[in-house]
Amino acid sequence: MIRLYDTIEPNVIDEELLKLAVEEQGPQEAAGQVAKQEGINFKDVRSLQLDFQNILRIDNLWQFVSLTKLQLDNNIIEKIDGLESLVNLVWLDLSFNNIESIEGLDTLVNLEDLSLFSNRIAKMDAMDSLVKLQVFSIGNNMLDNLLNRELGGTKYQYSIYELKHWENQIQSKLEEEQANIAELEKHKAAYVEYLNGPYLFDSLYLEDVEAAKLAYLPGVPELLETYKTKFIAVCQSLFDYGLIQQEKRKAEVALFYECLEEALQDNRAQGLKTIDDFEKIHSEILNTIRNASDLQVVDTKMNECTEEINRLFDVLMTLEMQLVEQLEESINSFERNITDIVGVFVENVQGLMAQCRDLENHHHEKLLEISINTLEKIVKSEFDEDLPDDVRAVFSDKDTVVNAVGASHDIHLLKIDNREDELITKVTSWCTAIVDKVHNDEHNRNRKRVKEINQYVDHLQTELDNFDFGDLID
Repeated sequence: MIRLYDTIEPNVIDEELLKLAVEEQGPQEAAGQVAKQEGINFKDVRSLQLDFQNILRIDNLWQFVSLTKLQLDNNIIEKIDGLESLVNLVWLDLSFNNIESIEGLDTLVNLEDLSLFSNRIAKMDAMDSLVKLQVFSIGNNMLDNLLNRELGGTKYQYSIYELKHWENQIQSKLEEEQANIAELEKHKAAYVEYLNGPYLFDSLYLEDVEAAKLAYLPGVPELLETYKTKFIAVCQSLFDYGLIQQEKRKAEVALFYECLEEALQDNRAQGLKTIDDFEKIHSEILNTIRNASDLQVVDTKMNECTEEINRLFDVLMTLEMQLVEQLEESINSFERNITDIVGVFVENVQGLMAQCRDLENHHHEKLLEISINTLEKIVKSEFDEDLPDDVRAVFSDKDTVVNAVGASHDIHLLKIDNREDELITKVTSWCTAIVDKVHNDEHNRNRKRVKEINQYVDHLQTELDNFDFGDLID
């Protein structure tokens, strides 16, 4: 059975893996940050997702006594064990593993949905204790006993329809992931990835310990929610504008290359016609030389042929110089246009990011006001709210309060500035790179074309100089 993680060391379910999984699948906003600070109680977790972790052995799940849904698919598990304490489990997915036999499920009396699809199961023992089981997926295994197949198909309501439904779900999930990846690449090409949602706002608070403490103050959650709503709206405006500008840049580049190709084809057609006309005349002169019996006629025709070669060189070089001038004008026009488009984009990015900073400054002022008022109430013993010890420690004096609020504010501004710098640096670097490429490509094209003309003319002259008269002239 092919596994996605065959090149990775086998994994075991340990405390660190479980903690990381619970944190990732839990709330990611302010509530999630508070939960991380206070610690997570595994006994309260009801759903756990551990798929695609290269897990070899199930262990350390005894703390999850309230778990009702467990996802362990797409690992390398060989044996079903370590699930004895999960008596409240209703949904269990062990598909796409290396399990060889069905055992260790006796205590899961509340199990309603069990998937063992795509394992190595060759034997099915009695499962009478699973009285609530309604959906049982056992397809794509090694069941070679007709009785076992009938047991898996009849007793547990396994059907082709269910298998196809499961396969369709997997396919839909893969297609959705591929679509998401393609969409993200589109956003990255516009330099506005992760600006269409709360990503930037959430990043402001990701490492902000002081903000997590100040969130306990009365009025701060409401203030934070208002700030978040306005901040996300500005980010969305920047995201939408970025996608529009990306299309403008693409259109400008496409138009330039379309005009470039048109000019090259026209020049190429003129050059080919010039060479075709020359070769007709050249061939006639050579035939005259071959058939000539008079040395004076030969000498005259040889000189005439040399003049035709020189004339061909002049015409081809003139066409090339005309093309160079035409392309230079087009390239300079393109450079001005694309630089202007990028410049306007940068200006608007700076303006929208300035709005984000204004929102942050306003939030900072309000938060500082609430914090100072809280300090005054604490000093006067008028503050009745319960605060954690580390939060109350912030309100020991005014300087401590101001420093805490200021530290949070500085982190937020730095995150906003960094995102702005990143966006502007990328788009301006792209602009510089594409303009440089256009100039370099034209320079290389011109050198190659001049070299081709010289080589062709030299070849013609060498052929003429080495012309074999044979016995045509006595």
